[in-house]
Amino acid sequence: MSNKFDINGPIGIFDSGFGGLTVARAVIDLLPNEDIVYIGDTGRYPYGDKDPNDVRGYARELASSLVRDYNAKAIVVACNTAAAALPVHELEAELAADGLHVPVIGVIDPGAQSLVRATRTGTVGVIGTIGTIGSGAYDLAFARASLGAPVKLISAACPGFVEFVERGRTSGPEVTLLAQRMLAPIVEAKVDALLLGCTHYPYLSRVISDVVGLDVTLVSSADETAFALRDQLENQHMLKSDSRSSGQHVFLSSGDVSWFKALGTRLLGPELSNVDIWNKGN
Repeated sequence: MSNKFDINGPIGIFDSGFGGLTVARAVIDLLPNEDIVYIGDTGRYPYGDKDPNDVRGYARELASSLVRDYNAKAIVVACNTAAAALPVHELEAELAADGLHVPVIGVIDPGAQSLVRATRTGTVGVIGTIGTIGSGAYDLAFARASLGAPVKLISAACPGFVEFVERGRTSGPEVTLLAQRMLAPIVEAKVDALLLGCTHYPYLSRVISDVVGLDVTLVSSADETAFALRDQLENQHMLKSDSRSSGQHVFLSSGDVSWFKALGTRLLGPELSNVDIWNKGN
């Protein structure tokens, strides 16, 4: 089965839950006329402590559904853990082998490139889930982005951050205490730029900034990913032909739809006015 390319097809975005909404927000703002289909896999979140092979399977399933079921013309893996478990070039090749020829964009390389540009001292940090940090994906992306420059990368896993965000708790004493514990290696290393290597973490940016210090530049990969998506669609002549109309946005959840709508609306904004159930295998 081969997908029929449609320049007016939507951009497919998936994440383990709500974090990818930071990427969706950036895409909506940068490409307001493009249609979007977003799947939050809240029925199986969080991905951060799951077996990488399981996460690889989730990523294949979500990406394939976005193309087969929703005619997505491009896929954005808005989940660092999924992009670390199944690199985007591998996912793109696997989709192509199934006759689904779409570009796949991830959050890891754009984030690493932005981090390298942000540093002044040459000592930078990245925080993420256990799965993302343990995979070494950011170490490889950072090596590619720095091109051998003498830049030192400090990595730290921050278990618990995602769960706080997905419970709608982005501030308070418990969040601050956890941040102080998890970010201790980053503070000790005196980094001058810190990459939020999980799309959930921008929602904790105020707490993170308070802990690491206001002189540390926080880098979110969401905007950089949106720019990378725009450039790729532009280069491949895949931008929507009608640039005057506003894009349509479809949001799907594999878990509790009412919860996704309530929390997602607070995190994304009014565009998330309706949420439907995503049933795998549809």
